[in-house]
Amino acid sequence: MRYLLILFAGAAFSAAAYGGDIKVIANPSVGASSLSTEELKGVFLATKTSLSDGSHVEPVLEKSGSTHEEFVRTYLGKTDAALQTYYRSLVFTGKASMPKALGSDAEVVAYVAKTKGAIGYVSAGATTAGVKILEVQ
Repeated sequence: MRYLLILFAGAAFSAAAYGGDIKVIANPSVGASSLSTEELKGVFLATKTSLSDGSHVEPVLEKSGSTHEEFVRTYLGKTDAALQTYYRSLVFTGKASMPKALGSDAEVVAYVAKTKGAIGYVSAGATTAGVKILEVQ
């Protein structure tokens, strides 16, 4: 039993550490090729508007689905409901506006490809033509 708990904990850590089946993507105008998990979290929690290389960024979310749920849990440490509440409080206090939320991987890729500074996430199997994949460290 103890072995199974250790094995399960290791598997959960590996998924969290590597983002499981998620690709973080950016518009080619973003100069960085990688970013830290803290930078990524800051971008999606509206506490950062640029990366360490000076690139201005704009977060793009998926509206729902397993990729969205995994991203929010793994990288932001929240549930979707908690994230929506967080964004509403930022909007209510005038600190930020709601990020763009799209319905599918294809919509996210298309929006990120045409929008300077856009950064988003898609499932690992999604076609990512026109965008760059960022390594999350």
